[in-house]
Amino acid sequence: MNNLGLNTARAENWQSCLNAWGFNAGTVDGQLGTNSWMAAQRMLNDWGYDAGTVDGAVGPNTITALQKFLNRVGYNAGNPDGIAGPQTRAAFWNYNATGC
Repeated sequence: MNNLGLNTARAENWQSCLNAWGFNAGTVDGQLGTNSWMAAQRMLNDWGYDAGTVDGAVGPNTITALQKFLNRVGYNAGNPDGIAGPQTRAAFWNYNATGC
């Protein structure tokens, strides 16, 4: 499980959005495990952010894609460098303050 700094409620928001967008994150339980990250990778790939292989691993390609997505939707995740540092985590936190 890798919630990238999200608490349970915000992780549930992310899972709910992934499910609402049709990417099947599985059970909305606030625990970002393999199914949630595979759904996020499918979403990021389908939307043109190039998360790489859909394997559920939160590696540099997934983080870079997430950073590009967050920047595009108005949350400053910083330079897309594949590192989930404080700025990326803050952007992900803020993005998931509410559901989609």
